[in-house]
Amino acid sequence: QLQASGGGLVQPGGSLRLSCAASGSGFSISRMGWYRQAPGNQRELVAVVTSVVSTNYADSVKGRFTISRDRARKTVYLQVNVLKSEDTAVYYCYVYTSAGVEYWGKGTLVTVSS
Repeated sequence: QLQASGGGLVQPGGSLRLSCAASGSGFSISRMGWYRQAPGNQRELVAVVTSVVSTNYADSVKGRFTISRDRARKTVYLQVNVLKSEDTAVYYCYVYTSAGVEYWGKGTLVTVSS
C-alpha cells in the first residue's frame, strides 16, 4: 500500500514537499517515482529514482523538482519548487518492485493559484 501526502494549494513560485510511503513487507523496491495528471491530460512521468539512486526528470520540471528516497523507510519524496500554474495536477506515486510488480498510490492534489 502506498500513502501519498503533502499536496495543497500554493501560490505561483511557492514550494511543497510531497512524500509517499510504502507499507508492507516481502518485496524489494527497484524504482520509486511520481507521475501527475492534470485535468483533461494524460498521466505523465514527473520523476523517478532507482535503487542505485539515479534519477530522471521530465524536461518541464528539471531544475525545479528534486526526487529522493529513504530506502530504510521505503519512502519517496518530491521537493517541488518555483511552482507554476501548469504544475497543477494530481500527483501519483508508484513503486516498481524487483519482481516486476507496480503499485500506485491514490494521488495527492497540487493546486498552484494566486
